[in-house]
Amino acid sequence: MQKLGEFKLPHFFNYPPYFTLQPVRDTREKQIQLWKELILDYCKTQKTFVIALEEEFPLFTNHVIERSLTHEAREAFLSALVSEGRAEWMDKGHRKCLILWHRIQDWADILIQFAKDNGLEDGVVTIEEIRSGTESQGTDLHGIDRTILNRALKLLEQKGKLVVFKGTSTDDEGVKFSV
Repeated sequence: MQKLGEFKLPHFFNYPPYFTLQPVRDTREKQIQLWKELILDYCKTQKTFVIALEEEFPLFTNHVIERSLTHEAREAFLSALVSEGRAEWMDKGHRKCLILWHRIQDWADILIQFAKDNGLEDGVVTIEEIRSGTESQGTDLHGIDRTILNRALKLLEQKGKLVVFKGTSTDDEGVKFSV
């Protein structure tokens, strides 16, 4: 089995037709499903949150079989993720895509569990501590994209589960959980 660093690639990754958008509808649907799963799995294990279509992305080229996805194929696979709510275009030109390997509601649930696991039910923690503190090490929250974190926090704030305190800089923004 081929690997990309420590990441194990699926068997279809070595099958040249999967690097070309398939013309037959049923085949294309299967191809898109496989690519969506691969992209989400890879992004989660590598903690990748943004894919830029014009930049090199490890999954989009297989040097072993000398194949690369076309721009059209890349956009088709990412658009399929967007249509399922698993990604969002970050610009009107569809050049950058925010990957949601957890949906925003799932990130919110992870934040609540993080607060409970670390005894923060009525405590204050900085946003930076959530993203890079010792308590978040080894969790999906460690290194989380700021945009995704802010959206999950906003969702929880709307539900009355926490309050976000704005500081003078992004380093001193705080969160008070009330779980």
